[in-house]
Amino acid sequence: MMKLTQSQEDYLEVIYTESQKKGSAKVTDIANILNVKKASVTGALNNLCEKGLINYAPYSSITLTEKGEKAAKKILLRHEVMTNFFKKILDLSEEEAAENACRMEHIMSEEMFRRIHSFSHFIQDYSESNKEFKQQLKNLFVK
Repeated sequence: MMKLTQSQEDYLEVIYTESQKKGSAKVTDIANILNVKKASVTGALNNLCEKGLINYAPYSSITLTEKGEKAAKKILLRHEVMTNFFKKILDLSEEEAAENACRMEHIMSEEMFRRIHSFSHFIQDYSESNKEFKQQLKNLFVK
């Protein structure tokens, strides 16, 4: 996968989620969700279009290309895995887990993500079958 900036990844995530909800995304909605100016959105969309990740023309709806959808799903998977890891393994609140996942999803190498994903599944599966371990894990984070 091509290297994208954190900002480009955020745009792809928003376009994907808006497309899932509404069939496509609009500049105004993207600007509101990301809390940026419409001019910034237009510049980012032109860049993503040049990379072949979105279908975009001024004053029209924005959709992901097949390549863009694949990239967006990969970004969302990182976000979901990291959020679950922070919530279920590190016992962080929903808000703190999501906030940290959003930061981390952009900076991890593929190998680090793969290992955290595997480790998270292992710990969650092991915890389910070993209640004592599950309690010890929970006790690690008691204040």
